[in-house]
Order: sequence, then C-alpha cells, then structure tokens
Amino acid sequence: MTALPAQVFPSAPTSASDLLLWMALPARCGRVTAQHLLRALHWYPEHRLDIQSHQAMIIVSPADDGRHQVGSRGELPLPASARQMCRIEPGRPVLLAAFTTHDLLVVHPVSTVARLLTDLHSQLSGGDNDR
Repeated sequence: MTALPAQVFPSAPTSASDLLLWMALPARCGRVTAQHLLRALHWYPEHRLDIQSHQAMIIVSPADDGRHQVGSRGELPLPASARQMCRIEPGRPVLLAAFTTHDLLVVHPVSTVARLLTDLHSQLSGGDNDR
C-alpha cells in the first residue's frame, strides 16, 4: 500500500475557488460522475489516480503509477474495498471535496456529512447565544 498524500488535510482554502464541492450518487459499479471537479483538477480521461480510504473517507490523488484512472466520460472510480471501508452504498449520496490548489479530492459518505451537520447545529442551538 502506498503512503497517503502528504497533504491529506489541506490548510483552509484561501479563496472560494480553492475548494469545490459536489454531491454525487455512486453507481452500482462504484463510479461517480463529477466532470466539472475533475476538469478543475485537470484530471482528464485516463489520468492515473491513487485511491485510498482513510478514517471513513476516500482520498484521491494523481499518481503516475496509479492503479485507477479517470473514465472515458469523466467518471471517478471508487474501488469496492474503499467503498466498503467507508460504508458508501450505491445510490446513497457522497460529498466530493476538490482541493484544487493541492491537487486532491476527498470523498465523504453522506452519513459523515449528516453527523457533522447535526453536531454543528446542536452546538449552535444549545451553545453560545451572544448575538
């Protein structure tokens, strides 16, 4: 197994254009379509990729010797083993976060996004009301 990219958790984007978000539904084969994100990353069909799961997310980065590649129609493959480790199911949404300045894409299952939003909203509703 290859090492994770050095910047698994990039610093905060400096502008809105540094971070692009997209919701997608994985097909039964595990591919997701996110052509505009892939174009923003300059990842075109046959672009070689390294895809690894890490703490309930899938990390995608370019790799000259990558085992995976962008599909001919601009689809991103999500290997079955990574989907299983992250509990990503066909037809259930995923959040794709493209960090364009870091040449990195992170795939989050909808359950992670829901948990983070629930935690945030709980803190806001029961927390500090200094307004």
